[in-house]
Amino acid sequence: MRQAAESQHAFHRLSWRDFDALARLDGEEDMARRLRRAERSRRKLLIHALLTEATKIPDHSGPLPPLDSAWELLARAEARAPRAVSRMLTNPYTGSWAGYTTRLLRNGTDGVGPLWMHLGHAHAIAAAAAIRAELDFETAIPAWQGNAMLPSLGMAGFPATATFSSATVRGADGRYCVTNGETTVQLPTTPAADAPGWWGIRRVRSQVGAHRFSLWLDDLDPYRGLYEPIPPERLPTEELADWQRLIDEACRLIAAHLPGLARIMPVGLASLVPKPRVLFRNPSASTGEAFGSAVVALPADGASLAETLIHEFQHIVLGGLLHLVELSEPDPRERIYVAWRDDPRPLSGALQGVYAFFGVTAFWRALSRADRIPRRSGFEFAYWREQTWRTLQVLRADAALTSAGRRFLDNIAERLGAWRDEAVPPEASELAAAACRDHLAGWRARHLRPDPSVVAALAAAWLDGRPRPPATLDATDLPPTPVPDGTWSHARTDLIRLAVGGTPPVPDGRAPAVPGATTADFAYAAGDFLDAVEGYRQELAADPDRPNSLAGLGLALSARGPHPAARALLRCPELVRAVHRRLRRGPRPPTVEQLASWIGQLVPG
Repeated sequence: MRQAAESQHAFHRLSWRDFDALARLDGEEDMARRLRRAERSRRKLLIHALLTEATKIPDHSGPLPPLDSAWELLARAEARAPRAVSRMLTNPYTGSWAGYTTRLLRNGTDGVGPLWMHLGHAHAIAAAAAIRAELDFETAIPAWQGNAMLPSLGMAGFPATATFSSATVRGADGRYCVTNGETTVQLPTTPAADAPGWWGIRRVRSQVGAHRFSLWLDDLDPYRGLYEPIPPERLPTEELADWQRLIDEACRLIAAHLPGLARIMPVGLASLVPKPRVLFRNPSASTGEAFGSAVVALPADGASLAETLIHEFQHIVLGGLLHLVELSEPDPRERIYVAWRDDPRPLSGALQGVYAFFGVTAFWRALSRADRIPRRSGFEFAYWREQTWRTLQVLRADAALTSAGRRFLDNIAERLGAWRDEAVPPEASELAAAACRDHLAGWRARHLRPDPSVVAALAAAWLDGRPRPPATLDATDLPPTPVPDGTWSHARTDLIRLAVGGTPPVPDGRAPAVPGATTADFAYAAGDFLDAVEGYRQELAADPDRPNSLAGLGLALSARGPHPAARALLRCPELVRAVHRRLRRGPRPPTVEQLASWIGQLVPG
């Protein structure tokens, strides 16, 4: 192969103009292509270094050919059809394989299976490139539990005689097969199609006017997971039809309401790893090593999928950008509150989230302005603009940001800040504000530990019968702990989303059950605040430490009007709980609400 430097570009550069445009969601197709080219070069360098280092290890090949032969086959393919090798280098899972295997090599460990299996995946990549280049060749590739993967093409399956083994790939005159010596699998003319013994990687296409979307649904590649290799999980045929329908719906929404994003997204998002549906959650994830791919659970509807695709595309763009420029100094401390996680996050994770949810906010804003699913889009826009802004402001003041990082966040703030002044329906604003207070109060109760001296002083003042607490409530000087004190349920926010139309009914027409929802939660979501107050009181009588009940009582009291207990339970629930725990050591402790009302006298409204 040619040396890792690209033939047309000695270096990969991004102008400050393009940097600013990407930060503000004004990116263009060419910018995404340049990020993709940079990833391709990075992977070529990484693979070359990986194979060079691996050849120094005795018996690195196991039962497979020497790694030099993989590099030579790639060179032959590139000489014959450069695009074939480029396709393999831009395959997201080439990146995740290279990163994973490099870590194994550096750490001197085997990981999932012996090291030769992971190093030998280079032969599978080379074989797939050679098939795309229509070369005559023969080589051996790894087989895991009888499954021999040809990345970007598909998988041949054999009866597993050993957990880790090998298979031979050979071909001539454009016809190829994979054999384990006893069984031979012929590749179909179109590898994406299924055939006896062969699973192809299926693709879903959607076109909306001039916008063309094409997404691989890769349920086969062992390196499609986030952290380590995983076995194939073939998507049932009926679910494939669901994915096609939902991708069509999502693409129509994105093309109609964010046409600029619809132009750039197909360049940066090429493959999805489909996962089963999880009601109310829409879980998804991606990694900077697998530029172009996202792990996505089957969503409830097209709007949920559109939101998820935009969210993950933002992560992909930022992951590519971070391979070109540093936005922050290394700081692994888990110390920042974010609304999209229940645990404190390090600076790098919070920055990723801000950029992803900036995109999500833009999507719901566009739908809200177009009066599409108005109750839902109004709520989601109001909720995500506030939560993203809250974390954005914390990050902008962080000393670990580089000048480029500060510039990047300032660009986001310029755009997002203007959106905060845009009107939303009163219901959406009220529900979003309550959901924001709910999550923050739960996070504080679980992850903040008040200064013991403050807790002791408040407990002593209560026991002394003082009508007001001491005039200091600076109880959270200590950094948050990543170890939670108690569990957290999203049931109240799930109920809100259900009420505004965020989760369609299940097939029999009934509303889906909301995991973890209590009688008090249902009363609160229905607007029966008096019943909700009584329900949360009963919950706290049974378990005065339960974070959801502490926050729930604060929300229900607040909904009925200003109340000192509500202020304390929503602004400093960790302090209320810590003092109450201390008072429970003695006789006749107060109720949580009584103590919160007393502490709340010093909490501003």
